Order: sequence, then structure tokens, then C-alpha cells
Amino acid sequence: MYVVAVEFRVRSGAIDAFLPLILEQATNSLSSEPGCHVFDVCQCEEFPEQIFLYEVYEDRAAFDAHLASDHYGTFDSAVVNLVTEKHVRFLHRKTVTA
Repeated sequence: MYVVAVEFRVRSGAIDAFLPLILEQATNSLSSEPGCHVFDVCQCEEFPEQIFLYEVYEDRAAFDAHLASDHYGTFDSAVVNLVTEKHVRFLHRKTVTA
């Protein structure tokens, strides 16, 4: 599985505008992309303007399809002025068996 971890720092005063957009993005990704298995949106308790995404895709091609989707383009354009920082990490999930 291909994992994408994204950390956003949302501009002061913009979190109420950002949250509905990222939640809609997660819903769209899970419902319309067969290669997207997990799209968790996490908000920091201590610093609510910090948002962490944990996304799991079938493979890199599924993630590339996500980036090419209309809903991703719409989301990315909508939040560009709401975010001060964005850090993306790409990981490969290892399966643990008992």
C-alpha cells in the first residue's frame, strides 16, 4: 500500500473555512476513487489550525489518479489562500502478521 501523510498549517482565522473543504475532499476521494482505501482527517487538539491527513492508496498510480481528479483540483484551488504551510511525505506501509 502507498501512504501519503500531509500536514497543513491553516492560516489564522481560516480553519472554519478549511475544515468543510478538506472533509468534502476526503468524502469525494473515498467515494469516487477505487484505489483510495483510507483518507483520515485529523485536527490537532492543542493547535487546531494544524491538520494531518493519513491517506492510503492501492499504489502510486492510484495516488496519481487522485491528483488528476477534478475534485482534487477544485479543493487545491479553494484552499491555496487558506494554508500557510503544507508538507507531504510518501511512505510504503508494511504489513504485520501475528
